Amino acid sequence: MAEPAGARAGERRTGPRLTLITRPGCHLCDVAKEAIQRVDAQTGAGWVEVDVTSDIELEREYGDRVPVILLDGREHGYWRVEETRLLRDLGAS
Repeated sequence: MAEPAGARAGERRTGPRLTLITRPGCHLCDVAKEAIQRVDAQTGAGWVEVDVTSDIELEREYGDRVPVILLDGREHGYWRVEETRLLRDLGAS
């Protein structure tokens, strides 16, 4: 089995593979949460939600592009969760 992206040789990734960066009061973020929950139910990848307003660096990086989906710490998409592509990419890594 290939090592997860972001892991060093011989090191296995622990914890959730998906991060959803959101903003309070964001309707698209609510829709994205539902999609991420469906993906997690199918894959067991695990996910965490991070409020973009909780960190100035996140705010600078992602600003108004929320929601942003990170897979293994790398940006996978923003504004909408492409469930089919995300499921494929979770299976490929």
